[in-house]
Amino acid sequence: MKKIYTLIFLFSCMSISCTKNFEQINTDPNRPKEVNPGVVLGQMQYRIVSSSISAARGFTHELMQVDAPRSSSGGGVHRYVITPGTGVWTSFYTYLADIDVIIKGAERLKEPNYKAIGLVYKCWAYSILTDLYGDIPYSEAMKASEGNFQPKFDAQKDIYTQILKDLITANDLFDDTKALTYAGDGVYPSNVLTGGKNIGIQRWKKFCNTLRLRLLLRLLKHNAELNVSDQITAILANPTKYPVFTSNVDEGIYKFPNVTPYFNPYYTARQLDWRDGTYYTKFFIDRLNTWNDPRRAVWALTVPVNGQNVYQGIESGYPTTTEYVVGKNSSYTDALKTSAITGVMITYAEEEFIKAELALKGFTTGNTAKAHYENGITASMVQWGVSLPAGYLQQVGVFYDNAASEDIRLQQIMLQKYYAYFFNDYQAWFEKRRTGYPILPRGTGIPAENQFPNRIPYPTYLQSLNPTNLAAAAAAMGGDNSMTKVWWDK
Repeated sequence: MKKIYTLIFLFSCMSISCTKNFEQINTDPNRPKEVNPGVVLGQMQYRIVSSSISAARGFTHELMQVDAPRSSSGGGVHRYVITPGTGVWTSFYTYLADIDVIIKGAERLKEPNYKAIGLVYKCWAYSILTDLYGDIPYSEAMKASEGNFQPKFDAQKDIYTQILKDLITANDLFDDTKALTYAGDGVYPSNVLTGGKNIGIQRWKKFCNTLRLRLLLRLLKHNAELNVSDQITAILANPTKYPVFTSNVDEGIYKFPNVTPYFNPYYTARQLDWRDGTYYTKFFIDRLNTWNDPRRAVWALTVPVNGQNVYQGIESGYPTTTEYVVGKNSSYTDALKTSAITGVMITYAEEEFIKAELALKGFTTGNTAKAHYENGITASMVQWGVSLPAGYLQQVGVFYDNAASEDIRLQQIMLQKYYAYFFNDYQAWFEKRRTGYPILPRGTGIPAENQFPNRIPYPTYLQSLNPTNLAAAAAAMGGDNSMTKVWWDK
């Protein structure tokens, strides 16, 4: 009996010793308890731009007649059939959680530059989401850790109001005398100082204000509600306080290093998926042909026709019975699959086209609308690694005639801006909705009831995950379909 009690006592001691200091023993001393913003930043930058340019290739290019599928027996985006949830809803909200970590980590560690970069990304991502869908979860979107799994949908006007405030906050936070303490920036050289200054942070500040100009231009129809004109004028009048892009070195492009794991998302795309199933349209390629545009060689493959290598496109919105032969029309070059410069967010070319339109509308921009327009074309050429050919700007269809009507000049600006938006998320579509330009031909295979879309319907899974707030948002917007207009478009 004594032996039994002894065994029980020993087992009891072992049990106590096994649980004593359990957390201390099982804590990895090499694993940080709190992640710093630099660790999250670089990974988030790669993932979010990979998502945005995939959307450009997979949705915007087809809708905006950059390309079209080789065959399409059903609906298709080029016939204005927009599937609910198409877009970056799931991916962007995932990356917005990372952005939230960056911002909160920066606040905890008193790192204003990281917070400012996080705010710029937050504003950029939410602006794309709200322009895609309209009213979206915003103020309660990152509250899952607090138990809120059914966030309300904020009105687009309220979202834009806060975005514009956050961009001002970010502008004021940037400090170009400090390097990023934890490094991590894959867009600009912000991790080190050069001559006592942070060149990367200076460029982030320009990104911030160029983005703000993009969004303010989009809101001009609602000038009286948000003092849009005054905000634009304040930026244009004070480039020291509110600097914007002034050259191609400033532009916001994530340059894929193409080393593990940061490869261009199309790096391993099969030929079948990359170019055999999709061709450039006549609308897109024919103008480049007419202008003898040097960007063709970067963007498109030639095909043999009557013994000559030419750039040739197909119709968009063609009848469902049409099927184009493999290899007979121009498609994407293989070099674009591994290109380091397709991670486009916002460019100097866009900045110049924004100023061209603002100058056309009477704003003081520091130059004429024509000069900004020509600078925009030149900047796009430089962006894609080609030179502006002699006489290019004097060609019919390119030449900017100050004697033409304001509407004709706006059409020219928007057409060239359309080409400059190559691989730039949804911006060409947003600007088409805002201005009506460029004017796209309507394919004979588009059913009469199908109209050019104004938005993407919400993902269907929200009907089970957040039904009450989804229904309220749809009611507030006037419906949840592709023809419902978002606030800034009404």
